[in-house]
Amino acid sequence: MASLQDLKTRIKSVKSTQKITAAMKMVAAAKLRRAQESAEAGRPYATRMGQVISSLAAKANKESAPELLVGNGKDQVHLLVVMSADRGLCGGFNGSITRATRNEVARLRSENKTVKLFMVGRKSADALRRELGDIYMASLEGIQGTSVSYGDADSIGQTIRDGFEAGEFDVCSIIYNKFKSVIAQEVTHTQLIPAQIDMTEESDTLSVSYEYEPEEEELLNALLPRGISTQIYSSLLESSASELAARMTAMDNATRNAGDLIDRLTLIYNRTRQATITKELIEIISGAEAV
Repeated sequence: MASLQDLKTRIKSVKSTQKITAAMKMVAAAKLRRAQESAEAGRPYATRMGQVISSLAAKANKESAPELLVGNGKDQVHLLVVMSADRGLCGGFNGSITRATRNEVARLRSENKTVKLFMVGRKSADALRRELGDIYMASLEGIQGTSVSYGDADSIGQTIRDGFEAGEFDVCSIIYNKFKSVIAQEVTHTQLIPAQIDMTEESDTLSVSYEYEPEEEELLNALLPRGISTQIYSSLLESSASELAARMTAMDNATRNAGDLIDRLTLIYNRTRQATITKELIEIISGAEAV
C-alpha cells in the first residue's frame, strides 16, 4: 500500500496536470471559432470553383484539353499529399491520418503502383518516416493553425504542378481531416490531378447555358492551377479546424479524467490516513493496558 506522502505527491501531480489540460482546452476553444468560420467560409468558393471547372470540362475538346484535367495517359506513379498536425495532444486526429495513409499506400502497392508522399505537418511525417521515409517527396511544417495563408497553399500547389509537368508522378491525391463538428472529423481522400469532375455538379451547372470567351481550353489552362491551389487551401483550413476541435475534445476528456482520478486518490488517502490513526490508537491503548 502506498504511503500517505506518496498519495499526497500523486494528488498534487494530477492536479497540476489537470490545470494544464484545462488551460489547453480553453486555448483550443478560443482558437476554434475563428478556424471553424474560416473553414466554412472557404467551402462555397471551393465548391463553385469545382462547378465552373466541371462546366468547362464538359464542353472542352478532350484531345486538346490540359493534362491537369485529363491526365498524361498514365496511372503508374501516385503522389499522396498528407495533411496532419505539427503538434500532438489532439486525440485520434493524427492517428487517423497516419492509418489512412498507410492503408492507401498498401492498396496502391498491391496494384503494383509506385507511391510518393508529400507530407504537410510533422506528426504523421514522424510516425511514417521509419517505414515510408524513403518515398517522401517533401515534408513541410508550420503552415497550419489559425493563420493559414493562401500563399502557402499556392506554393504547395506550384510544387505539385511542377512535379507533374516534370513527369515525377501521374496522379495526385490529398488526404486530410474534414471538419464536421466539434466532436467529429472525417478523413477525406480527394484527387487533385487529373481534376476530379463531379457529374452532379456538372449537370447542375449545365442546366444554365453559358457562352465562354475565350475558348474553354484557354480558360481551363488558367483555372486548373488555381483550382488545385484552392483545394489545397480549403484542405488546410479544414485540417486546422479539425485539429483544434479534436484537441479541445481531448483536453476536456483529460480534464474530466484527472478530476475522477483526484477523487479516487483522495478517497484512498483518507482511508489510509484513518487506518493509520486507528492503528496508532490501538498501539497506544495496548501499551497503556500492558503497563
